[in-house]
Amino acid sequence: MMARMSAIDRRAVLQFGLRAGVAAAAGVAGVSALGTALAAAAPPAPLAPPAPTYQTGSFISAARGGAATNWVIARPPGQSAPLRPVILLHGKDSSASTVMSMGAEQFLADAVHAGVPPFALAAVDGGNGYWHRRASGDDAGAMVLDEFVPLLGEQGLDVSRVGFLGWSMGGYGAMLLGSRLGTGRTAAVCAVSPALWTAPGAAAPGAFDGPDDYAANSVWGSPALDAIPLRIDCGYDDPFYSATHQFIAQLPTPPAGGFSPGGHNAAFWSSQLTPELVWMAPLLTA
Repeated sequence: MMARMSAIDRRAVLQFGLRAGVAAAAGVAGVSALGTALAAAAPPAPLAPPAPTYQTGSFISAARGGAATNWVIARPPGQSAPLRPVILLHGKDSSASTVMSMGAEQFLADAVHAGVPPFALAAVDGGNGYWHRRASGDDAGAMVLDEFVPLLGEQGLDVSRVGFLGWSMGGYGAMLLGSRLGTGRTAAVCAVSPALWTAPGAAAPGAFDGPDDYAANSVWGSPALDAIPLRIDCGYDDPFYSATHQFIAQLPTPPAGGFSPGGHNAAFWSSQLTPELVWMAPLLTA
């Protein structure tokens, strides 16, 4: 009798266990389904806030002998992803803020609104040293490549590839620094009314420290520059027209841009800015 009752008890326990297991499994499935439903109903993760459209700052440049160096960054509205920058190089007796005062920020916003791939503009003070190392020790070129470009990365820009756009002294500087940064990181160079001279004796006073300095920092016949997409714009009435014409003639590949009515002034430079930015955008963002 005890053995028979024990068998009955075992069957009852087994049946209870099976029922409990089924119930537990159903409960787990229910919890899983509930979790899936809750996950589906959860709001999406918040997007990163848009970056500011206009930033300013300054740093002490070791390359420029401790000079306080101002900078400006402009982005199109509503951008949260890292953008690649076009580095703007000013002319003699000018500055980063002067460059931006031509309306570069609005030109950029309008171009991107019209469908141009988004990118940033970044300008920096470089003094009057023609963007290369001078006998005084001031080296605005090293400041751009070794200090300003890393700073742009710290400000959330993508500096794996950059563009250079410059006017007059900065047009020469754009070609010089673009060639020195090299084809791996320079996406494009745009030189506007570039300050070019065909010989050291023809250069403006203060542009170079002498014939050796001129030769060491020449962009004429630069192999690195030949391998970078290049645009040159210059007015027919520009004092650099003749030298720029000769410079273009010695290039193995004709650059984009060209000559058009205008002089060496902000009116001509502003008139060229939109087509220049439209030309640079796909090269920079490819």
